[in-house]
Amino acid sequence: MYMNQHFGFIHFPDELTTGSSIMPHKKNPDVFELIRAKTNQIQGYPQSIMMLLTNLSTGYHRDLQLLKETIFPAFGQLNDSLKIAQLMLENISVKKNLLDDDFYAYLFSVEEVNRLVLEGMPFRDAYKKVGMDIENKDFTPGTHVKHTHEGSIGNLCLEEIKQKMLASGIDFSKALQAEKELWA
Repeated sequence: MYMNQHFGFIHFPDELTTGSSIMPHKKNPDVFELIRAKTNQIQGYPQSIMMLLTNLSTGYHRDLQLLKETIFPAFGQLNDSLKIAQLMLENISVKKNLLDDDFYAYLFSVEEVNRLVLEGMPFRDAYKKVGMDIENKDFTPGTHVKHTHEGSIGNLCLEEIKQKMLASGIDFSKALQAEKELWA
């Protein structure tokens, strides 16, 4: 969805996407679908391990060797998933000046309603006013947001996220550069 012609928020090189089986113009980032499936598979391994440990009697159990069939490959699969995710993120291109497109003119309509309410207008009146402005083509959105709670668009806690990314040991420099360009 984020790559289609209607939105086009992001783009990946052709070598990291596959074509659609029916739509020649569509590029699918199949890697992320496979990562999602693989990580879900990995999340199922504790259930497999639990079943191997069920009904054990006391003493040494040679059958615990079967744990290796689940545990050791899981680390490799997780590592492979992280590496391919890193490759994808290093090669992502984020569309610049996205909000300058008229297509997104009404994206900030809720912000305008909230602004009017904070100025003292009752919500139902603010809602009606913004709705009528949009309907009458008189809506000129401001693109500044004033949210401050953690995780909101106005306070994404990017520094904390960057610190965790850097601490992971994975090179996210290209992703961080894309993020910087997006906000420039």
